[in-house]
This record gives sequence, C-alpha cells and structure tokens, in this order.
Amino acid sequence: MIRVAICDDHQIVRAGFKQIFSQSDEFSVVAEGSTGREALDFARREICDVLLLDIAMPDQSGIDTLRTIRQGQPDLPVLILSGYPAQQYALNLFKMGANGYLNKECEADELITAVRTVFQGRRYVSSQVGELLAQSFDRDPNTALHTELSDREFQVFLRLARGATVSDIGTALSLSIKTVSTYRTRIMEKMGLQSNSDLTYYAMKNNLLD
Repeated sequence: MIRVAICDDHQIVRAGFKQIFSQSDEFSVVAEGSTGREALDFARREICDVLLLDIAMPDQSGIDTLRTIRQGQPDLPVLILSGYPAQQYALNLFKMGANGYLNKECEADELITAVRTVFQGRRYVSSQVGELLAQSFDRDPNTALHTELSDREFQVFLRLARGATVSDIGTALSLSIKTVSTYRTRIMEKMGLQSNSDLTYYAMKNNLLD
C-alpha cells in the first residue's frame, strides 16, 4: 500500500483527492495538512511514501518547503500541486528536486498515475511539462526568463518581487545580506532587468505572485 500525505490549504481540494484515493486499496491517506510547517513535519517523521504539496500556503510557500525537505529528506517523493499553468513554476520546481508537477484540475487517472510513478522512484512529467523541458534544452528564445534561474535564485526572486528587502530575505532564508545581494545581482543579469520594480512587474505579468 502506498502511504500518501496531502498538504494543501484548501479543505475541499484535500477532500477531493482523498475521495479519489479511497476508491482503491492501493493507497492510504495517512495525513493531511494545510501549512508548510505541517508538510515539513510529515517529511521529518517519515510517515508517508509520497507527499502531495501545494505551492501556495499561508505560512510559507511550497517552494520554500520543498527546498527544506530536500535538505533533510532528499529521497522522499514530493509531487507538487498547483493551480498555476505549468510554464509558470514547473521547470524551476523540477530543478529544486520535485518528483512531479500536477495541476489541481487534473483528471483522477492522472493523479493516480503520477503518485504511482514517483513512488517507484521516477519523475512524473506530463505532456505539457515534457514540452516545456524540451524547449529548455533547445534554448527556445520564447522560454520564460525566470526558468533560467537556479532554485535559490528563484526563491530570492519571488521574495524581491513581493517587496521583501534584502535584510528580510536574509533572515527568512538564513543567508547573509551580502549573499542575498549577490543573488539579486545574478537575477538581474540573467533576466536583463534593472530594478526591484522590474522584477515585480515581470512577476505580475507572468502570474507568479499569489
């Protein structure tokens, strides 16, 4: 039996996924939560075989949560849940160690397939995400600029775009101000932007802000 933990701040989403899993003896939902902290607790206690993790949660983002999980539990299969189109986050999350990426509007069969796939130690790549990955290998000029960022640069980018100061980011990510400033410089260079206002505008234009 595959033990599944679901972490999403919308109760109706958790209920829907639980209903899908309840239709098969192959799966058991062993825990559910609504915050990043609960997701970290599930991972640390090793109570599940697969963790379904939402991107947008009230206390900390799924992006930050995923990075922390990868530092402590690198082998735990994490399947990202998102209400955002794949091109906005999928490539960056795969770089950060996600085992799969699913839109919350996916069909039940796709959810089941994705969980089985990551449980077996493989990555689940939908046809849409596969196309994005292929474009990134081909260095398609239409590929979104933020997909060129490293995982840590992407974390810093999102916080800068939301208006956080370098000091705030350093405290939140346990980094020195100098290190955050270095990341900021790299982000600006890679994306060809000049200011934090440019970052915010880019993030809003590409629907990267909650």
